Parts: sequence; C-alpha cells; structure tokens
Amino acid sequence: MTTLWNKKAFSRRGMLGAGLRLTGIGLSLAAFGAGIFAGPVSAAVGQPEPEEKINATIKRLFGDRKIGDGASMLKLDIPLIAENGSVVPTKVAALRANSGGRYIKKIYFLVDNNRRPMSASFSFTADAKMPFVGTNLRLGKTGPVRAVAEMSDGSLLQVMQEVKVTVGGCGG
Repeated sequence: MTTLWNKKAFSRRGMLGAGLRLTGIGLSLAAFGAGIFAGPVSAAVGQPEPEEKINATIKRLFGDRKIGDGASMLKLDIPLIAENGSVVPTKVAALRANSGGRYIKKIYFLVDNNRRPMSASFSFTADAKMPFVGTNLRLGKTGPVRAVAEMSDGSLLQVMQEVKVTVGGCGG
C-alpha cells in the first residue's frame, strides 16, 4: 500500500526544498500583486524622467534659485569642437580660493542636448581651497555644456561653452 506520507517527504532536505519553493512563489506573487494594485507609478522627487529637457533638469536640481554668471569664479575648459562626442575631456577650476564661510560645495555638469542633461556632479568641503574637477563627458549632439557651482550659502554660479560635436571628425 502506498501512502502520501512517506519518510522521504519529511526529511530535512525535503522540508527545506519545499520551504524555499513556497518562499519563491510568495515573493513572486507579492511582486506581481504590487505591480497590479499599486496604481500608476510616478518618478520620485529628484529623479530624472527618461527624456528630460534642460529647463526641467535645472528646475529639478535647483528649484527657483537664480543662477548667476560664474565667469569671475570658475573656468570651464572644454574643446570648442569635439571629434568624438562619446569622450569629451572637460575641466572646471576655481579662479579664486575659497575664503571665509563661503565655498564651492558642489559642481554639476549639464549638457543641454543630452537625453538626460545632468551628466555629473562633484561635492567639496570647505577644506578644498581651490576646487578642480576633470572628467570626460558624453555629448549626444552640438550644444551648450554648463558647469554650475553651488556655493555653501546656496547661491548658484554658472559658466557655459557651446561645443560642436562632429561625426567622425567630418563636421556636422
């Protein structure tokens, strides 16, 4: 006579396997159910949309704060013509040393014509006397590249340069 309750089903391995299978099924149902019952999902505050315009990026990052001219405080070093838009060497340097309680807290790189304009950001402390950043940016097409410095007092300064992106170095 065959029984449903055989010794093998109640072994340690059998119980562990059954428990893991049930856990997997439960997690799958929970994830599936959350997708059905959660309703529409919107981007979290501070998160970029898949395709975001520069004005929306600036609003998301800085709110309604005014962005001033940073030419007296920052120097943006980027080629006028980028032969390879995938790798564009970019540098930003402070022209004056941080003094007193006001210092460069953060530098953002924004590329106006990229799908997601915010390309990079770098944070500094008050100990960074002459902040400097060097990085490679990816430029999708010809357009402005901005470096925005957020100061410790909350003010914003910007330097900008138009960069022409060529396709294979042949103009465009």
